[in-house]
Amino acid sequence: MQQANSGPELRRVIRTAGLKGTVPRIAVLAEMMRAEGPLSHGEIAGRLTGRGFDQATVYRNLIDLAKAGVLWRIDLGDHVWRFEFREGDQARKREHPHFVCNECGTVSCMPRAKVRISPRPGTAKSRIANVSEVLLRGRCEHC
Repeated sequence: MQQANSGPELRRVIRTAGLKGTVPRIAVLAEMMRAEGPLSHGEIAGRLTGRGFDQATVYRNLIDLAKAGVLWRIDLGDHVWRFEFREGDQARKREHPHFVCNECGTVSCMPRAKVRISPRPGTAKSRIANVSEVLLRGRCEHC
């Protein structure tokens, strides 16, 4: 993701989405903009520990930012909602693959990866008309 912007720039993003630029909301958005991949509520709350925001405040702000279209709210198949900053051309940025490490659970965005799904040679045409999300699982380089 991109580096966190200044307070006024974060406020502008939030206000453009129709929300008030509160201190907790700015802190949540700054963390989401620093993140290199989708984060769960617990991960974001953990990053904001010591800033005086309780978990309920962090959660409410994540939901507000997602409803306003500033964040994506995604489930990567493990029934944990994760949040990701929406940047640039939203229609194109949404459709990028994610990688989940089976060992440590780290989730990474793979915006530069291109995944092509095609039928095996000698088989009938694929029944897939449109792919909206690709999730890859395996072992990350750190594990």
